[in-house]
Amino acid sequence: MTDVSTDPALLEVCFRYLILGIIQGVTEFLPISSTAHLKILPMFFGWGDPGISVSAAIQLGSIFAVIGYFRKDLKKVFFGITNAMRKAQWREKNARLGISIALGTIPIFITGLAIKVFWPNFENSSLRSSTSIALTSVLMALVLAYAEKKAKQIKHLANVSGKDGFMIGLAQVLALIPGVSRSGITLTAALINGWERNDAARFSFLLGIPAITIAGIVEIKGALNSNFNAELLPLFIGVLSAFIVSWLSIDWLLKYLQRHSTWIFVGYRLLFGFCLLALWS
Repeated sequence: MTDVSTDPALLEVCFRYLILGIIQGVTEFLPISSTAHLKILPMFFGWGDPGISVSAAIQLGSIFAVIGYFRKDLKKVFFGITNAMRKAQWREKNARLGISIALGTIPIFITGLAIKVFWPNFENSSLRSSTSIALTSVLMALVLAYAEKKAKQIKHLANVSGKDGFMIGLAQVLALIPGVSRSGITLTAALINGWERNDAARFSFLLGIPAITIAGIVEIKGALNSNFNAELLPLFIGVLSAFIVSWLSIDWLLKYLQRHSTWIFVGYRLLFGFCLLALWS
C-alpha cells in the first residue's frame, strides 16, 4: 500500500478530493448550485473540470448525509404510507407527505430518463459552459428575489398536498440545467407557492432524496462503465468530507431560515454569476 506521507502526488490528490468534498457538501443543499461550483472552482484553482465521474462519486457523501439527517422523517413517511395502504388513511399527514414526494419525483425522473435516451451528450453541451452557468446563476438569483418578495409564508409541511409536491417537482426539473441548483429552484417554487421558509427548505431536502439518490446511482454506474479509476484513499476522503459538510449545511440552513430570509443567497448568486462573466466570458 502506498504511504501517503511519502508520496507527494497521492498527498496532492487527497487534498484535492478533500476540497472537492467540502465544495460538494456546502453547495449541494444551499441554494447556490453544486454542479456550477464543482465545475468552476476546480478550474479556478487550476485543477481543470473534475468531470462527471468524480463529482458523482463524491456526491455519495451528500446522499448518505441527507438520508441520515432525515432518517426519522423518512421512517414516519414509510409507516404513514404502509398504514395508509392497510387502512386507506391517505389524508394522514405522513401519508400525504409521502405521496407529495412521490408525485414530485415523477417529473424529474421522466425528464432525466428522456435526456439520457435522446440527448446522450447533454453533459458536454454548451449548457455546462462558464458563460451559461454565469447567466443561469444571475437569472436564478432574480427569480429567488422575486419569490422572496412575494413570499406569504402561510403553508406548512403538515398541510402539504399531492398538488403541492407535483408543482414543486415540476420546478425541480429545471435543476437538470447546470447552475440552476436543485435546492434553489425547489425552495424558490415553494416560496412562490406560499410556503413558510423553514418548511419550504425541509420539503426541498426531502423531495431531493429520491432525485439525488437516483442521479448518483446512474452516474456511478456510468463512471464504472467508463473505467473510472481513482485511488481508494482520496475517494474515501472526498466522500467523507462531503458527508460531514453536507450534514452541517443541512442543519445550518434549516436553523438559518427560521429567523432569516434568502436574500444572502440572492446576493451571492449575483456576485458569483457576474464574477464568472468578468473572468471567463
